[in-house]
Amino acid sequence: MIEENKIAKSFFHEGAIALEDITQCLQKYAADGQAGAYSTFMGQVRADRKGDQEVSYMEYTAYREMAVEKWEEIKQELAQKYAIRSVEMIHSLGKVPLGGCCLFVLTVSAHRKAAMEACAELVERIKKELPIWGKEYFGSLDYQWKTNR
Repeated sequence: MIEENKIAKSFFHEGAIALEDITQCLQKYAADGQAGAYSTFMGQVRADRKGDQEVSYMEYTAYREMAVEKWEEIKQELAQKYAIRSVEMIHSLGKVPLGGCCLFVLTVSAHRKAAMEACAELVERIKKELPIWGKEYFGSLDYQWKTNR
């Protein structure tokens, strides 16, 4: 189980996630003498197509309280399953332009295999289990709800 002081709360970020936010997240663990491996995932808004239209930006919404509650549950399950030291997530809310970072996930462990496997499972569970939704907006301002794959 992850020690409570080692668990960073998930947090939502308005708009695209800045490189500085990711750097700060990584730097928190630089002095952790037991951390031997980091695994990260970064998702960005891509130019998907719907007919002859291309996505120009995404807009994310969430049921925040439920998302944080489920996030806490997922973190503890992964900590027990993979013996990870820490887990972090930053997810965008609001408008994120094409190419903007909308999801950052970090797992920290003593060994690479645990960090990598936990990170992969974490991303899948975020997409399937957290009440976070995205609308894809097209140049014409038409939109469609994003389906996670």
